[in-house]
Amino acid sequence: MLQRGLYFDQIEVGARYLHRPGRTATETDNVLFSALTMNAQPLHLDAAWAADSSFGERLVNSMWTLSTMVGASVSQLTLGTLVAQLGMSDVTFPAPLRHGDTLYTETEILQARRSASRPGQGIVTMRHTGRNQDGVVVATATRVALMWCEDAVRTSGTSAPTIAEEG
Repeated sequence: MLQRGLYFDQIEVGARYLHRPGRTATETDNVLFSALTMNAQPLHLDAAWAADSSFGERLVNSMWTLSTMVGASVSQLTLGTLVAQLGMSDVTFPAPLRHGDTLYTETEILQARRSASRPGQGIVTMRHTGRNQDGVVVATATRVALMWCEDAVRTSGTSAPTIAEEG
């Protein structure tokens, strides 16, 4: 049995995917991500400074929120079937994510079309929405991905990477 995402041919415009389980954001996640990405913003790292901010506490780095939201979709949608991520747009953070909040992600497929320049591949536009445990939207992003078509992988000798299930 192989674990993989969906091929382009399996994508349905209008479909919504709920990615579970959610991911609880910890202080360690926030500090490590901020340090690894060289983001020294005191709103993420300095508890005393953040206490005097309009939020009254440190907030989770919004790039962690975005990365985790997209990452939550991978196993269900693009694992081993993605050729390349082509871009992101319309990224918003309408409410903050705080330490201890749980991020739940869903994805809606907005558009899908075969690539005109890359036979055996298709372009998929999807909208990711992240909500906290109370259902409040904390992030949204539109992502465009280049994905393998199943028939191209089967007939051309091209091999989309796969991850074998241990057992």
